[in-house]
Amino acid sequence: MAFRSWKRLLLLGRQNTFAKAWRSRRGVPSLHWKRCCHWNAGKPLDPEVRAFLEENTEVTSSGHLTPEIRLRLLTPRCKFWKEKPDLWPYGDPFWAIYWPGGQALSRYILDNPRVVKGRSVLDLGSGCGATAIAAVMSGASQVLANDIDPIAGMAMILNCELNHLNPFPITIKNIINSEAGNWDLIVLGDMFYDEQLADGLHHWLKKCIRIQQTEVLIGDPGRHQFLSHSIHSQLHKVVEYSLPEYTRQENNGLTTSIVWSYQPSNSLENC
Repeated sequence: MAFRSWKRLLLLGRQNTFAKAWRSRRGVPSLHWKRCCHWNAGKPLDPEVRAFLEENTEVTSSGHLTPEIRLRLLTPRCKFWKEKPDLWPYGDPFWAIYWPGGQALSRYILDNPRVVKGRSVLDLGSGCGATAIAAVMSGASQVLANDIDPIAGMAMILNCELNHLNPFPITIKNIINSEAGNWDLIVLGDMFYDEQLADGLHHWLKKCIRIQQTEVLIGDPGRHQFLSHSIHSQLHKVVEYSLPEYTRQENNGLTTSIVWSYQPSNSLENC
């Protein structure tokens, strides 16, 4: 299956293109959507792109850790699962996969609403928006989703509709290395797949903690790039989840996913 092959390439290293986009503060190119920095919740979606996404994704809530959340994803029943990946017109659809780290974060937030209730939350590298949706469902006072792919922003709006939620604000600019925002909590999943990107995240997250006393939760199933990075020595395991069989099959046999609390010992030092 073509998309299955694409996904394996992604897991093995095709994500380098995406990592370079984060590092250079550029997003993944879109052929039919003009880039902007923020997506306004009240702004209507481009009808052509909406129709394409609705036709070429499947609404599903099964096979993942959060059956409470319905999402539009690429599945084996979708046309582009069998088509050549290059025929997808909007750049690699990273957002159309519910990655294991994001699943763990979303499950943890739904099971422990106190973590976000009444707090401001930034979902960094939001993808399909599941963790941001979980934060809204659990009573966060403010949620901002961030992803550099504008099509991901559109998909998040559709996923909010599926879950009967008013769309939350979305920004599609690269905010890594920007000024530390005044967030109570930053959540990010599956983003430590490239050493330079991981270094940038480590530096920026530490700055957010030092300046704003922000809490940081990271979701990751234990990929080599994450476990071997220096940030790993400054993490505290919060909870570990056994992944459903479908997710295991679609992630090269990964069996669990973990939520980590980032607690740098030198957070009070200059970064």
